[in-house]
Amino acid sequence: MAKINEFGKQGWTPERIGSVKGKTYLITGASSGTGFEAAKILASKGGKVVMLNRNPKKSEDCIAAIKQELGNQADVTAIRVDLGDQASVKKAAAEILEKVDRIDALMCNGAIAQVPKRAISKEGWESQMAVNFFGHFTLQALLYPLIEKSKGRIVTVGSMGYDMGLKTIKFDDLNWANDYTANDAYSQSKLAQIMTIYGLQDRLAKAGKTDVKAYACHPGSSKTSLITTSGSFMMRVIFRLMTLSPLVQSAEQGSYPELMCATEENLDQSAFYGPTGRSNWVGPVGAHHIEPHAKDKPVSKKLWDLSEKETGVSWGL
Repeated sequence: MAKINEFGKQGWTPERIGSVKGKTYLITGASSGTGFEAAKILASKGGKVVMLNRNPKKSEDCIAAIKQELGNQADVTAIRVDLGDQASVKKAAAEILEKVDRIDALMCNGAIAQVPKRAISKEGWESQMAVNFFGHFTLQALLYPLIEKSKGRIVTVGSMGYDMGLKTIKFDDLNWANDYTANDAYSQSKLAQIMTIYGLQDRLAKAGKTDVKAYACHPGSSKTSLITTSGSFMMRVIFRLMTLSPLVQSAEQGSYPELMCATEENLDQSAFYGPTGRSNWVGPVGAHHIEPHAKDKPVSKKLWDLSEKETGVSWGL
């Protein structure tokens, strides 16, 4: 039997967001797709939005587009960060802490997907793991003290891909020196993101840090540039065909789960949020089932400890 959506038949929508004036939202990967739509909606509600993008020109264009639509009073700025480069992440975190006095939600939206040929970051990590997981792990850790001070939230935008790969972390070959496939590597990176959020919840609870909230969500299947940016030619063709079907929704609809997790009060942190329709690809937004391997505590702890060692960054939790 399907779980009843607590937000009704239509699910959660941004109409539930009241004024967020005085609140600050940081969004990675906000130069297009769901991140851009989330930024625009939060700015329309009076929030201060800081886009964390790799391309400064795209950031400028996005800010101009939002101000053109909402007016010059829209409070949207940008700080450059390349999530695949730890030095860039650490530099961006320092700039954020210098320029931003509060963080009501850090929305970890940026990602690359289905990279056809194995690529390695400066640190020696497989590129999808470097961008999607390690980049966000370091950013979250470095910004955590300000998030705690602000009684804020960390929102990880995962993917249903977490359940489409090996369904665990490949510790013996984390960077896919052998048997690389675009899908398995992508799936591992998204599983790692989601798994670490539930691990963070446990650590926060144990430390008595109940003012900080951590949520895991996903956008479903949305019309964004994610696949066309990094996927293979065949993946781009397949996704293009899918966008012509009812199995793909708009980027705006894809932004609803992360917006909900960034703003809605009294959400269950243990839940997994996203579309609740067919295969959780589209449909009303709410909580839905998550497979047990995403909450495997021994694997999660091993991944956390490894991540602190690999990045050289400690959360102190």
